[in-house]
Amino acid sequence: MTTRDTLRIVEAQAWLCDVPVETVRTDAVQSFVKQETIFVTVRTADGVTGTGYSYTIGTGGAAVLSLLRESLLGLLVGLDAGRPEQVWSTLYAATRATTVGPITALALAAVDTAVWDARCRATGLPLWVAAGGARPRVPLYDTEGGWLHLTPDELVTQASEAKRRGLRGVKIKVGKPHAGEDAERLRAVRDAVGPDLHLMVDANQSMTAAEAIRRAALFEPLDLFWLEEPLPADDVAGHRRLARSTTIPVAVGESMYSVGHFREYLAAEAASIVQVDVARIGGITPWLKVAHLAEAFNVQVAPHFLMELHVSLTCAVPNGLYVERIPQLRAVTTAEMAVADGDAVAPSEPGLGIAWDLDALDGLRVA
Repeated sequence: MTTRDTLRIVEAQAWLCDVPVETVRTDAVQSFVKQETIFVTVRTADGVTGTGYSYTIGTGGAAVLSLLRESLLGLLVGLDAGRPEQVWSTLYAATRATTVGPITALALAAVDTAVWDARCRATGLPLWVAAGGARPRVPLYDTEGGWLHLTPDELVTQASEAKRRGLRGVKIKVGKPHAGEDAERLRAVRDAVGPDLHLMVDANQSMTAAEAIRRAALFEPLDLFWLEEPLPADDVAGHRRLARSTTIPVAVGESMYSVGHFREYLAAEAASIVQVDVARIGGITPWLKVAHLAEAFNVQVAPHFLMELHVSLTCAVPNGLYVERIPQLRAVTTAEMAVADGDAVAPSEPGLGIAWDLDALDGLRVA
């Protein structure tokens, strides 16, 4: 039997789980209600199984599952799990009527991560090595202690604890009704942790360009490491105006669903840091393209959420900057992402390196 025959996909399945949030999470535009998690498994001719996933934070999971079951899973049978580009391109071509968009990207991501998991397991390589192998660990910053509903005292306590644990930075949500309230909260944290901890802020697309420029000017004395998603993701011109008006690096990407959208931002000099999300871009295959595109523009990558998967991808590329700490899978896994001296450490076992608790997942299935 040839390698091609061995990695031929003979079966594919998809299902949906609702994973409860671990803590209350709020930002300027929404609350994290639940993680609708879409899973795909593929099985190859030699019995290797790959498990992949994507997610939403409360709506749309059933639509993604329907697209997979009705249109995409059947196309996988007979394809080669050792050729993720071929698999991704085949499915993308079958969904041109619904691209570019979140539902299709999330469906492609669930498949693509399963294919990469199977490929890595079959070859005995961990994902971070198979995808490039730049370095085995990457700095970690904390978001879990920075939600918008937290008081200044709570923000200070959480940030101080993150610094004590050796994390390199903390992110605080902004977008309060009055700019002065945002500045007061940030000043309290900066005064508590000192100048040597990176302080990021995230506005979650809540501002106009004019307001973002005004608040960025107010935030300038706080030595912020980046200002994240200040404007709606489709406002490239507004982000360009903002980037030209401030010394604070502008970070974007979690709400972009195509490689072309990132190219547009980078060519316009509207993004200083790329935050590509493997689920929302459509999988590992396009994620790597975005990361290397950013590298060509001398821009670093600090992906959004999904730390258990993004640790391997950020370690795979030479321009990986940070992994974001938001624990969300502890209820459905048997091991956590490793952390050492403030760094997230890439898993060394073959595959994605996520230790799924199948019994726990079965208890959370909704479709």
